[in-house]
Amino acid sequence: MIRSTVFVLSALLPIAALAQEESTALPAPIAALEDRGATVGETFEAPSGLTGYTVSFRGQTLAAYVTADQEHVLVGTLLDGDGTNLSAPVLSAAANADRPESEWDAVADAGWIADGSDDAERVIYAFTDPNCPYCSRFYQQSRDWVEAGAVQIRHVMVGVLREDSLAKAATLLAADDPSAALAAHEAAFDSGGVTPADPLPSASEQTVQSNNALMNRLGIRGTPSVYYRDAEGAIRLARGLPRGDRLEAVMGGPRPE
Repeated sequence: MIRSTVFVLSALLPIAALAQEESTALPAPIAALEDRGATVGETFEAPSGLTGYTVSFRGQTLAAYVTADQEHVLVGTLLDGDGTNLSAPVLSAAANADRPESEWDAVADAGWIADGSDDAERVIYAFTDPNCPYCSRFYQQSRDWVEAGAVQIRHVMVGVLREDSLAKAATLLAADDPSAALAAHEAAFDSGGVTPADPLPSASEQTVQSNNALMNRLGIRGTPSVYYRDAEGAIRLARGLPRGDRLEAVMGGPRPE
């Protein structure tokens, strides 16, 4: 017999389930998590009559377990009688899984700056903070693909690293030629890059704030984080500066000669 323990994150959802519309396929407690801002992922088998779901909430991927009567949900780590963490393999697999089309659509609808030709066969999306040195390195190491016209990078501008990150991001978005402004910023990155506008354009400021919220909602903690499609067309997310084979996967092939 498997003996299991669930450590509950009670701040996420009270044990009592909330009402659910009959039209949704999700159990009521999982729908309640979704209503509270969680992104519901895949379902998986769990012991003792539980049904497991992966959920992303406030930058974390968590395991949620619905009781057999589908009236309650427990969120946290499931241990068996030997103390083995039964949630860890599931969460590890979720971290490396394909990303849903809804995430691609969300970043496509965000506020971004195009870097590269509109006729490029390949489009990728990168969450970019103007004060992020790794974002700057990604910008520089992507030049061969971009300048060859093979890839367009759409930089989803966020402001999360420093006090003036939001102002710099908003200034770049509001420029008459945002692509040229981003290039100038990267050329002067080591000396501080773009000088924030004064006053700051309110519409661009709101766009960056929305991008920040999107980044948090998708469970992305760092920059750069790059959405791309693999050779089979599945959506992938490269967290951090891609290097070596991962860089070629992100850019769609070897460096152009």
